[in-house]
Amino acid sequence: MGRTAAELASSLLGLWLLLCSWGCPGSAEPRAPPEKIAIIGAGIGGTSAAYYLRQKFGNDVKIDVFERGEVGGRLATMMVEGQEYESGGSIIHPLNLHMKRFVKDLGLSAAKGFDGLMGVYNGETLVFEESRWFIINMIKLVWHYGFQFLRMHMWVEDVLDKFMRIYRYQSHDYAFSSVEKLLHALGGDDFLGMLNRTLLETLEKAGFSEKFLNEIVTPVMRVNYGQSMNINSFVGAVSLASAESGLWAVGGGNKLVCSGLLQASKGNLISGSVMYIEEKTRTKQTGNPTKMYEVVYQTGSETHSDFYDIVLVATPLNRKMSNITFLNFDPPIEEFHQYYQHIVTTLVKGQLNTTMFGTAAVDKFDLTAILTTDDPNLFINSIGIVYPVREKDNSEPSTDGTHVWKIFSKDILTQKQILKLFLSYDHTVKKPWLAYPHYKPPEKCPSIILHDRLYYLNGMECAASAMEMSAIAAHNAALLAYHRWNEHTDMIDQEGLYEKLKTEL
Repeated sequence: MGRTAAELASSLLGLWLLLCSWGCPGSAEPRAPPEKIAIIGAGIGGTSAAYYLRQKFGNDVKIDVFERGEVGGRLATMMVEGQEYESGGSIIHPLNLHMKRFVKDLGLSAAKGFDGLMGVYNGETLVFEESRWFIINMIKLVWHYGFQFLRMHMWVEDVLDKFMRIYRYQSHDYAFSSVEKLLHALGGDDFLGMLNRTLLETLEKAGFSEKFLNEIVTPVMRVNYGQSMNINSFVGAVSLASAESGLWAVGGGNKLVCSGLLQASKGNLISGSVMYIEEKTRTKQTGNPTKMYEVVYQTGSETHSDFYDIVLVATPLNRKMSNITFLNFDPPIEEFHQYYQHIVTTLVKGQLNTTMFGTAAVDKFDLTAILTTDDPNLFINSIGIVYPVREKDNSEPSTDGTHVWKIFSKDILTQKQILKLFLSYDHTVKKPWLAYPHYKPPEKCPSIILHDRLYYLNGMECAASAMEMSAIAAHNAALLAYHRWNEHTDMIDQEGLYEKLKTEL
């Protein structure tokens, strides 16, 4: 006797469910999200990691963010007569898509970069001065350097075009377990080779003249990274990209992105200094023994600790900067000797002594920024006019000839040096800090995966240190932590991603 339609449908449904239980993707019970995640450091890396981890793991996980200083880390400001000025990283490239997205998502505003005139000083005279007229600048560049500046622009654009692939990969949730694998996925062996060669070697081999390298390229390295052309080629390309047009900043200060991301992530800020991280076995409420990380930290004179499923370190593992000890790991956590460049930011409100730069009197001096060549007798890397982060109109002219100037130097400026730079001044404030790595290729980037569920963001800085690089490193670490937690091995270190994603369209 034939079966009824209802019986047949029921059988088919049972067969379908049976097949799904055997082999349909996604049929297995998804792993429960972690209960607690610790992030050490509330700079742009740590706060954007909190933001992306919240997106991936959902609302139930508790995210603790440890910071012993100010939220923002190296995105900091300095006060001059009651107004705030950027002390470190102050400009953002128009192709920095993570920073652009953060500003939009957080309801912040973008402030256009100030278009002033730049000169290059060699210790005796200005070897190059920009003009207000575009055509005159072109004539000057061609007269002094031929068409090398166009070749340089094309080289930087080629690097940027390949680097932009990272946004596509991350939008599809792909992650990389090492800095080298990430760079290889973007630019192949060429990108890895850039880490192992100095910028000087790369550009000399490409046929750029000594005059062009000394007077145009070196000054850009000195203002951005406080170093010469002996840095690696990749960070050199990132540095040269910052000399292009269309640069911008965050209205009110770039550090607002960090506080905004922290708030958006619903992260719990713990104002304290992490001292130790140790792997321990804990019994959870489920009754199963589980490997967890104990984070021991100090707030004031008190010592506290807590346990976490996942830990992300988003502060340089450098004894002078974080001094975190990893206890009883087997095998031991590798130690990194990631040296950071000492730099001093000095803000001076005063009237510049233009005759020091071998040029005309104050009333005929139009330059707003002076970069320097690599001369051992020079005591500054750069000097330029800066404006308050909250000023509505940054282009208002000074009525008394005084401006706030930001000076980068290797050492703290003496009063004698300040008096040499300025005819008069009425306010000065300084900030010595370890701003970015000391680059010395060949570079060996620290591991991203320090242990099973212990990750390190700042190894990316060995390739290049910038706000956007920290955001990219944070997004990658968040994706890596998520996929490894859920055993999504097909989303990590995939070869040929560029071609694969092209064919998916």
